[in-house]
Amino acid sequence: MHPNLLILGGTTEATALARAVSEAGLTGTVSFAGRVDRPVRQPLPQRVGGFGGVDGLATYLRAHKITHLIDATHPFASAMSHNAVAASAQADIPMVALTRPPWSAQPGDNWTNVPDIPAAVAALDRPACNVMLAVGRMHLAEFAPNPQHTYLLRLVDPPKAPLPLPKTEIIVDRGPFSEASDRTLMETHQIDLVVSKNSGGTGASAKLAAARALGLPVLMIDRPPQPKRHELATPGDVLTWIHSTNLGV
Repeated sequence: MHPNLLILGGTTEATALARAVSEAGLTGTVSFAGRVDRPVRQPLPQRVGGFGGVDGLATYLRAHKITHLIDATHPFASAMSHNAVAASAQADIPMVALTRPPWSAQPGDNWTNVPDIPAAVAALDRPACNVMLAVGRMHLAEFAPNPQHTYLLRLVDPPKAPLPLPKTEIIVDRGPFSEASDRTLMETHQIDLVVSKNSGGTGASAKLAAARALGLPVLMIDRPPQPKRHELATPGDVLTWIHSTNLGV
């Protein structure tokens, strides 16, 4: 059976995998959640939107004769990752996660780790300062209890509605970014504190290197728990896994 892949995307790793899959002559589709207006163009066909939970994803897998499911979503998209594990079992197809290792503090870093977004909100109950808030658009409303700060937001798309934070400076841009540019950004906006999800990877790590260089503290939000699953680190590993599943490839 010729492989027909479904890649749950939205990350630089997913784009790299789609490129590798296309170059290998394999068939597949990249799925986006639809949270970004202009997703990165993929070398494979793409779809946008949810599936309707575990049952909806399992139905999609069967209806489209998917042979392999690859979860290459963001490390904080834990609901989708749990659904992927359950749906692959329900549809009886192999699944793997393409993951990036979390960041770890380096010499010179001044990190405070918190377990989740609510803990980060609680940690910002402090006198007003300039905060680079790198948590993504979906979580901004959760920081509304701390309106005293001036927040620097870097978003992929411009906001469509008024933000829940009264004092914000918005930059519309898409990574990857460089340490030099992020250092200039932080100096220009007189940033006192960086708040970041522990996304891992290289595309968004420049802000951490810039904070280290400037001696700025970082409030680092730990990743949510993930389901038990098979995890791989590179697109090449995923291709090897596909070819090892004895489907006549």
